[in-house]
Amino acid sequence: MNAPANDEEDHGEVFLDETDALHVITIDDQDLPEADEELDIRDADGEQRSDGESMDEADDSMHIFTGHTVACSPTDGTLVATGSGDDKGFLWRIGEGDWAFQLQGHENSVCSLAFSTDGQLLASGSLDGIVQIWDINSCNLKCTLDGPGGGIEWVRWHPRGHLVLAGSEDSTVWMWNADKSSFLNMFSGHGSSVTCGDFTPDGKTICTGSDDATLRIWNPRSGENIHVVRGHPYHTDGLTCLTITSDSTLALTGSKDSSVHIVNITTGKLAWPTTKHIALGLGSPGAACIKAKNISNITPKQILSTTRLPSSPWAATGGMDQKLIVWDLQHSLPRCTCEHKEGVACLSWLGSSKYVATGCVDGKVRVWDSLSGDCVRIYSGHSDAIQSLAVSANGDFLVSVSIDGTARVFEIAEFQ
Repeated sequence: MNAPANDEEDHGEVFLDETDALHVITIDDQDLPEADEELDIRDADGEQRSDGESMDEADDSMHIFTGHTVACSPTDGTLVATGSGDDKGFLWRIGEGDWAFQLQGHENSVCSLAFSTDGQLLASGSLDGIVQIWDINSCNLKCTLDGPGGGIEWVRWHPRGHLVLAGSEDSTVWMWNADKSSFLNMFSGHGSSVTCGDFTPDGKTICTGSDDATLRIWNPRSGENIHVVRGHPYHTDGLTCLTITSDSTLALTGSKDSSVHIVNITTGKLAWPTTKHIALGLGSPGAACIKAKNISNITPKQILSTTRLPSSPWAATGGMDQKLIVWDLQHSLPRCTCEHKEGVACLSWLGSSKYVATGCVDGKVRVWDSLSGDCVRIYSGHSDAIQSLAVSANGDFLVSVSIDGTARVFEIAEFQ
């Protein structure tokens, strides 16, 4: 009879040979760090991380939701709307992960969202060519506005009423009365998709930009095309962004051609051109509150975000050249240049403060001091390019959405 195996001696001993290997990976010794090499990995505050914690694992957000376009309520500091590519939109509250209301009814991607100035209504625009109006208090669908023959590129509200404006892929712009669910006017003249547009802050004029490389200025009551801005020395490629000064006198436009132009709305004449950079937002450090606007899809050399320019002559521009530039428009000079590791996809001034946030292709959100040009904070969490930024009404939160399909909330109260 054979003696029993000695468990104490054999326990834990496992013998493997090459036939037991499932997969073999060849590693070059040069790819490995030296044993005494210290890895310099830092978090959003610039503090060093442990060697085992990568930047990709960092997440500085306090709330995560779904979406690829975002709008924050102008009156409720926690209410956020996001749209996504699965034909869905949502209303949700920052910090309340158990509450969300789905905006149902669209048959294609919800690509644009905008709250009315009084915060009572939300407009959702979709590639199905439909604009839906939602009552915020009841969370009910108030009405459905149709007419455009192509997808909705953007939606905007009149500054002092419930008139909603939308630009379409079919080269037209439509205006409705949301309270009465009635069509008011259709603006026709562009030769390609109307990629950007808005009411002037006084509500008396409409400015629209198109992929046909023109800016058109309209009378909203009569539908008359007052001015057409086009040709040399204006943009040579499609417009992607438009921003209007708070005194309703100037429109700043940016283009795929990597240039920025300022147009006098009254005369239709160019006021100031810049080249080889892309304008993403305008603001005034220490002056009036700056509100973020919606963005379009990310493409190379394309403007992706706008904010309204106040009377103070300051501007912030960013682009795929990996730079944020703060401009003194009065003297047509750059005040400071902020270098990024990758392209700047969108930006937003943080309320009336001196700080501006940039959303980048590397998935990071960066906060900059516009006076010194210093990067004062980096927020991590997204795994792909940032598409849009929006600031909450109370200035406590910054909401970012990314190609990774998530919306993330970052606390920014310290920058107010």
